[in-house]
Amino acid sequence: MPRFILNNNQQANGDYEVHNTTKGCDWMPDPQNQIDLGWHADCHKAVAFAKTKYPERYRTNGCIHCCPDCHTS
Repeated sequence: MPRFILNNNQQANGDYEVHNTTKGCDWMPDPQNQIDLGWHADCHKAVAFAKTKYPERYRTNGCIHCCPDCHTS
C-alpha cells in the first residue's frame, strides 16, 4: 500500500497536490512543506482523505507525475 503526502504550498492555479512517496516524484515538495496523509490503497482514497481532513484545501488533486489517475487540473 502506498504512502501519500499533501503539498502544503498552493500551486499557481490554486490547487494543493497529493504526491505518492512510495512511487517517488521529481516534483515532491521539500520536507517542511509536506503534510503526511498516511497509507492508502490508491491516490483516489488519498485525495478524498485530504479533502476531508483539510477542508480548507478543497482544491486538492493528484500530481500529474506521480498520481496521474487523480490529476484533475
